[in-house]
Amino acid sequence: MTEMVDNTSRIRLERDAIDAIDAHIIELLTQRARVSSGIQKIRTDSGGPRTVFTREMEILGRYRDGLGEHGTQIAMSVLKLCRGAGALQPAAARSAGAPS
Repeated sequence: MTEMVDNTSRIRLERDAIDAIDAHIIELLTQRARVSSGIQKIRTDSGGPRTVFTREMEILGRYRDGLGEHGTQIAMSVLKLCRGAGALQPAAARSAGAPS
């Protein structure tokens, strides 16, 4: 029985670690989206395209090289998130009545 309690405690600690990592990932994605939005604004204000596909291909390759076959899917999701960075807002802020 003691082993089950120890395992439950270990699982709880590991889940807490995952939750902290997830919070950090969300923070980093939000930061990335802000930077990306700034770049998009600079580019469009000077008459350029909002998106540069050669740059996106570099990013896809970096994620694929770093994470394997799932890296491309993750990169696509990150790029999609950051393309619409102006609308990126945490759910807590949306539910609190912040403009979306």
